[in-house]
Amino acid sequence: MNLSETNYKNIAQGSFTEVLIDDDFYVLKIQNESPQVQKVNRYIDSSFIQFHFCLKGNAKFIFNEGHYALEVSEENSLLLYNTQIDLPLNLELNPNSWLVSVIMTIRRFHSLFSKEADYIPFLSSDNKEKKYYSQESVTPAIAVILSQIINYNLHPSIKELYLTAKVYELISLYFNKSEDADLEQCPFLVDEENIKRIKQAKEIMISRMAEPPTLTQLSEEIGLSLKKLKEGFKQVYGEPVFSFLFDYKMDFARKMLESGEYNVSEVAHRIGYSTSSHFIASFKKKFGTTPKKYLMSLGN
Repeated sequence: MNLSETNYKNIAQGSFTEVLIDDDFYVLKIQNESPQVQKVNRYIDSSFIQFHFCLKGNAKFIFNEGHYALEVSEENSLLLYNTQIDLPLNLELNPNSWLVSVIMTIRRFHSLFSKEADYIPFLSSDNKEKKYYSQESVTPAIAVILSQIINYNLHPSIKELYLTAKVYELISLYFNKSEDADLEQCPFLVDEENIKRIKQAKEIMISRMAEPPTLTQLSEEIGLSLKKLKEGFKQVYGEPVFSFLFDYKMDFARKMLESGEYNVSEVAHRIGYSTSSHFIASFKKKFGTTPKKYLMSLGN
């Protein structure tokens, strides 16, 4: 491997850092802190697969000379590939927006899953010669990795190892799909009214995360039986209600800490912890490190 990092700042096409990990594998870190929309253009041919992750703000991907566009909002991702035509990067990045893109050849990507090709839908024999795109939300675990890719401050001798490992971790988590989320195997999801109520349950838990209702209270509030609430929530979001809430609270806390505007006590109180020690223990359980050490790893 041969990692090289090139910085492009204040040029007409945009502002970004390109990190070449290998000849067939590179990462773009694009941050627009200006008050204007910035445009970024880069040629990418049909031999590459593209993963784009919007950490904050909003990005617009423009195709076919402006005749078609896809928007990717904060904490969402876009996966692109088309073996028939080139998909050059033609990006408009809104003010105060960050984007991380992982670009690798389809050959390199296939090699990562050579024994598991049937597990990933677009690697099947029926799809391998077709175009494919997918938009998905960014999970808390992926958000942490993206933040680490943006903010790493390491000795040059270990940058290659660190960034390569983080990108592989990112891709593995991206494809860590819950079997419960398979639409064809979840007849519950066919009922749109139930889906609407499950989404309402999620919003209730988020809005009251410091003092969330019990499952019984929640089921009564959304008008769904306790059994359907439990089963439906796991099918829609891949995990039980309070596991989801825990992940959400930890990610919310991580963002508060990264902002530099709140101390540990303030963050703990905001998400419903009576003591800082309990919050620190939960943060370590989720991310494997304490809030202080996490911020130190980002150079804050």
